[in-house]
Amino acid sequence: MEGSMAKTHFPKIKTVAYEGPGSGNPLAFKHYNPEEIIGGKTLKEHLRFSIAYWHSFRGVGADPFGPGTIVRPWEKGTDPVSIAKNRMDAAFEFFTKIQAPFYAFHDRDIAPEGRTLAESNRNLDKIVAHAKQLQKATGIKLLWGTANLFSNPRYMNGAATNPDAHVFAYAAAQVKKAMEATKALGGENYVFWGGREGYETLLNTDLKREQAHLAAFLHMAVDYAKEIGFKGQFLIEPKPKEPTKHQYDFDVASGIAFLRTFGLEKHFKFNIETNHATLAGHTFSHEIEVAAAVGMLGSIDANSGDMLLGWDTDQFNTDVKELTLAMVSILRAGGLGSGGFNFDAKLRRASTDVEDLFYAHIGGMDAYALAFKLALKIRADGKLEKFVQDRYSSYDGDYGAAIEKKKTSFKDLEKLVLKKLGEPKSRSGHQEYLENLLNTYLH
Repeated sequence: MEGSMAKTHFPKIKTVAYEGPGSGNPLAFKHYNPEEIIGGKTLKEHLRFSIAYWHSFRGVGADPFGPGTIVRPWEKGTDPVSIAKNRMDAAFEFFTKIQAPFYAFHDRDIAPEGRTLAESNRNLDKIVAHAKQLQKATGIKLLWGTANLFSNPRYMNGAATNPDAHVFAYAAAQVKKAMEATKALGGENYVFWGGREGYETLLNTDLKREQAHLAAFLHMAVDYAKEIGFKGQFLIEPKPKEPTKHQYDFDVASGIAFLRTFGLEKHFKFNIETNHATLAGHTFSHEIEVAAAVGMLGSIDANSGDMLLGWDTDQFNTDVKELTLAMVSILRAGGLGSGGFNFDAKLRRASTDVEDLFYAHIGGMDAYALAFKLALKIRADGKLEKFVQDRYSSYDGDYGAAIEKKKTSFKDLEKLVLKKLGEPKSRSGHQEYLENLLNTYLH
């Protein structure tokens, strides 16, 4: 392998292998066997795990209350582009040793921002060329790319929703370049994450105009994708309450409404993050079901939050029950297509060793793999699904089917109730029974 990738950045760690549930090796998979074949596909193909570049290789252990605690050996040097290449060598070594087939990035994660847009673009071109070599050498692919339209102070009032057209134009130019980079690296998706697309107060905000500007921005992106022949899926990542009081991409439901209002629904699906779902007051499964119901489930940002904290903690998710319910919903929807499970999760502030990076991803990958297998078992057994089908069976024929097919009316139904049906009989939802049944699969 070319460059500094020839020398290992993780000399003490070998490629993580599957050793099974009985293994006591903390650097081995217990449930994720990448080559295990299920339903004619390997587990690696089913789960399509991706590593988030920003957390794993740009995260420094900082939080809202203090600076970073993590210092990596590959960050040494004075030339930002050389450091970025060395960092990327370390990243691809990690991707390979953790056996993740994909990675994802923001433009400013992989390449340093310059003093001008032109310099930033040149930096990105150099790193994209380096990434292309590493992808070819390792077989690692790009799940998705995106542009960081929230960190630089120019975006303090948003990007596409900024009240200054100059900032809008700058953001458009940055996304144009990020889309080109994503296409050049064979990215299968492109994500729009509105980090600051919202407002702090209505006293200085024209909400209607800002939403129209955001829609115009997304239409321009659709047009440019056609112009350059980018075939990847566009994804919206809902995000509530952080950092603005109200964000226009609050949750999946509001995202669907926005896309349909502005004629964008055919071009976008959703990249759903667990922690964002809970911050919006929803469960992870709820957001998946809402997107799947309208055929707009695209990809997953795999993490979790701390239910006792009100901010985006981006922890690795090892809650097998929560993940199993999510996997049931995903399987029912037919899977994620070109999407995958991207570990948008970061190490805890006190987890400062490189081994912690491996422990965290091993735990996450094992939890998702176990949840996937349990969800397959639940689906194959069919008891939960049959219960739901039976609960709605009155809509499968006669007047119930007429309701769903829109072939009846208030008058027709009134006559039916008065002359034949009378008072409805109560039917139990058996929630406690179903919760007990679920636990039989988990234990």
